[in-house]
This record gives sequence, structure tokens and C-alpha cells, in this order.
Amino acid sequence: MAWDGDSYQARFDERAASGADVHGEADLVAALRPLSVIDVGCGTGRVARELGARGVDVVGVDADASMIATARRLGPALEWHVADMCGLALDRVFDVVLMAGNVPLFTAPGTEAALVAACARHVALGGSLVCGFQLGGAYDLAAYDEHCRLADLELSTRWSTWDRQPFPGNGGYAVSVHRRPPSRGRRPA
Repeated sequence: MAWDGDSYQARFDERAASGADVHGEADLVAALRPLSVIDVGCGTGRVARELGARGVDVVGVDADASMIATARRLGPALEWHVADMCGLALDRVFDVVLMAGNVPLFTAPGTEAALVAACARHVALGGSLVCGFQLGGAYDLAAYDEHCRLADLELSTRWSTWDRQPFPGNGGYAVSVHRRPPSRGRRPA
């Protein structure tokens, strides 16, 4: 699917101008108190830019060049990468690896395990993988949890919204935090 970064960003700009809170994802991640975050599937960098403005060392990654072009224009001081997220290899770990905005649902069917494994390789000891996506589709929470388990990540908490409403809520969305225990090493890449 081809995206237009500027048009995509305009949707969020309009929502923010109307008074809507467009920083729920950043608020949740900031509550984890990370020093470093990689925003996987960052789109135009809305969340990454907000975290950067809060003093977090942020890297944004997306497979779509148009999205990253918009992100670079709006956040020139941050680090941005166009990359296949299922094969992501930055040779660095982060306190939080974030997949906001249904990222697993936008990967090719059958690549979800590779996406989770690639993200998990970037989670520091004691760090977290934070992911939110709509439920009821081809990729479900049981499969996601299993992919996280295989990547040595343990479910820490789950909400039904980015503003931390209890799960299961209405059952339509899940925000999960899986942690890498501080006492375990990373799996080899």
C-alpha cells in the first residue's frame, strides 16, 4: 500500500486543531520513563516527535518513504530510517520499542512473527515492547502473545486504549506491554 505522508499527517493536524488529544501513545510511553525509544512503523513521526520534545532519544522507522519524508521535514533533528520492519537491524537496543497504529496489521500476512522478532531484538534488558492494534482480524492477541513469548518477552500489562482503560474494554482494541526481564540476555539475532 502506498501512502502520502503529508495527507496522512493532515488528518492528525486537523484532529489536534479541533482540540482532540493526539498524544495518547506518547503519554503512555512516557509513563514508562524511557531514555530511548524506537518508533517502529512511525508513519509521519507524530509520536516520535512528541517523545523527542519530551527529551527522549527517539528513532523512527517506517517502510514507506513518503511517510519518512514528512517525518524528516517535521522533525529534522530526529533520526529517521526507511526500512523493512520485519528485517529491522539497527545494532542498538532501546528502553521501549513502540508499534502504535496497527503496525502488525499492515505487514504482509504471515510476517507477523518476523516483525515481533525484529522488534524484540531491539528491546534492552528490562525494556518493553509496546504495541497497540485492532482486534478481530487475521492477527489475534493469542498469536501476538506467542510471538512475544518466543522472543523472550513477557506480558506485563494490557489495556483497551492508549489512555489505559481496562482490558478487555469493548474488545475492539488492545495495547500490550511485553517486557524483557532484566535477568535474561537477548536472543541471538
